[in-house]
Amino acid sequence: MLSTSTQLLRLSQGHLNLLAACPRKFQHTYLEQLTTPADPQHEEYQTLGSRFHLLMQQQEMGLPINSFLQTDVQLQNWMTAFAKVAPEILKPDTNNQTFRESEHYRTLQIQDFLLTVIYDLLIADHQQAQILDWKTYRKPPNKTSLAKNWQTRLYLYVLAETSEYLPENISMTYWFVQAQGKPQNIKFDYNYQQHQQTEQDLNQLLTHLNEWLQKYQQNQPFPQIAESKKACEFCQYAVRCERQKDNKTEILTNCLPNFENIQEISI
Repeated sequence: MLSTSTQLLRLSQGHLNLLAACPRKFQHTYLEQLTTPADPQHEEYQTLGSRFHLLMQQQEMGLPINSFLQTDVQLQNWMTAFAKVAPEILKPDTNNQTFRESEHYRTLQIQDFLLTVIYDLLIADHQQAQILDWKTYRKPPNKTSLAKNWQTRLYLYVLAETSEYLPENISMTYWFVQAQGKPQNIKFDYNYQQHQQTEQDLNQLLTHLNEWLQKYQQNQPFPQIAESKKACEFCQYAVRCERQKDNKTEILTNCLPNFENIQEISI
């Protein structure tokens, strides 16, 4: 995954979020591609979310979806509820000159990195552009934390940088189709000041990443976050990062007090 003179390192919003949260976790996950046992419930949510995204893509492309809905009551309920609160999205006015595309893909090179975004739906005319993103979370997150998320920041930034739209004419709306009661949305307007701040923060983060990658090639690991943040308590790499004891190792070591020189025990 290391960048070279002929190949750029591709980064998505997921990479940026993880990199900002913990550089060492970024190293384990994306550079070393370490895996951990999958959570069955999490996998179920992911599968359901993917099916809804596919459903919305087929809807946008004008493909039949009734047979798809008949085999999945959950998706049928979501689509019915969404059609009630946002009919203009599912049945747009075809008389105006509006560009619409689902799974819209864009890239932007910054430094030695290629930033990639995929908009669930992009709606644009000669005045403004709207980014729509489908979420199947049961509870919408706090708007303040969502505003800081690199998905929000990167998606808006890339569109402004790769189009003729001014930041003030761009917006992004998250639709939470599984929210309690009925589908809810959180909308973010954009402006030039936010655009400048994102550019500054993005370049700073990528500069750090470039430095860490160079040191990593010299066998120096990425930095760790401060233990005071308590995030390591819930991290799957806590033992590997020596932020949490391996219970199996600790138990066995305690049972063998005469072996003081034991450094590591694999079970």
